[in-house]
Amino acid sequence: MDFLLQYDAIAFILVLTSLIYVHELGHYVVARMNGVRVEVFSIGFGPEIYGWRNKHGTHWKISLIPFGGYVKMFGDTNIASAPMGTDDGMTAEERKVAFPYKKLHQRAAVVAAGPIANFLFAIVVFVGIYATLGQAYAPPVVGDFTDDSAAKVHLQVGDRIVSINGNAITSFSDIQNMTRLYDRPEPMIITYERQGVQNTVSIQPRREKITDNLGQTTSIALLGITTNETALRDLPLHRAVPAAFEDTWAIVTGTLTGLWQTITGVRSVKELGGPVQIYRISEKVGEQGIIALVIFAAHLSISLGLINLLPVPALDGGHLVFYFFEALLGKPLPQKAQEIGAFAGVALILMLVVVVTWHDVQRILQAG
Repeated sequence: MDFLLQYDAIAFILVLTSLIYVHELGHYVVARMNGVRVEVFSIGFGPEIYGWRNKHGTHWKISLIPFGGYVKMFGDTNIASAPMGTDDGMTAEERKVAFPYKKLHQRAAVVAAGPIANFLFAIVVFVGIYATLGQAYAPPVVGDFTDDSAAKVHLQVGDRIVSINGNAITSFSDIQNMTRLYDRPEPMIITYERQGVQNTVSIQPRREKITDNLGQTTSIALLGITTNETALRDLPLHRAVPAAFEDTWAIVTGTLTGLWQTITGVRSVKELGGPVQIYRISEKVGEQGIIALVIFAAHLSISLGLINLLPVPALDGGHLVFYFFEALLGKPLPQKAQEIGAFAGVALILMLVVVVTWHDVQRILQAG
């Protein structure tokens, strides 16, 4: 058992470290493309375990604490990465390779490259799996109904769902994705096909609380239909690529919808998961094999990219907000405003980490 726990911990750290590496590599590559000197590329924080210096003068290192990482660019000394003026002590040659003295669109590209790298990583994973192993697929056909089903009055076993609220449905997962986060007071408009004839009905999903095998309770909307058909469909490369983009986009929009529902109070903040919950999920997924773990890493990579794009100072999204105001005003925001924004952003992140970790621990205690 100790060996298994050790293996799970190592697998979790490797997955998280790989995603952080992908994120920081995005920053690094685009920085180098724009002529920025990168001083440090660190995987993890704290004391250095192992390091080396490449031909461009970048000190690459692996640090003791694996939960994070950073890229330090030459001249990047303040919160908004803005130039300090003539009293910065730099020579003309140094300013040519200093990040703050790059054009605004170059700095924005470097900052955005981290989250974009996370999205691209997920897309590459999906393409590789779809083109080699196939894509998990279930046709949008009603196989059965759950107890107290909201759709049982209107639909029959064998009906094929064609569209929901005007959006085309091609698989059963499309139905699940559109229904789970549905929070409107008006019913869904569902078009279905029965014996070659299409009909349209209005069905109000029933909101229920479900508990997964990790003890996490989630409030979701359900139509109350299930499928009896699951299979893998082979996708050639030219079809695997758009399918990967579509699935990535579905995860992005679903995550943002869930986040907005949490902010507006439709969903409880208790449903958010932190590092402890991620570890527990990776532990369960790891038991299903390497492919399942890689797919989980792709999903986690998308989440990491989205989190970093949040408009919170200290995150990439916060930097992009500073750059937006710099473009709008024609000059960087005052240093005082940057400091206040950074302080508020760090406080918000720390508070969120404490809250989600507390709920993670509570879930573990409740699960026994």
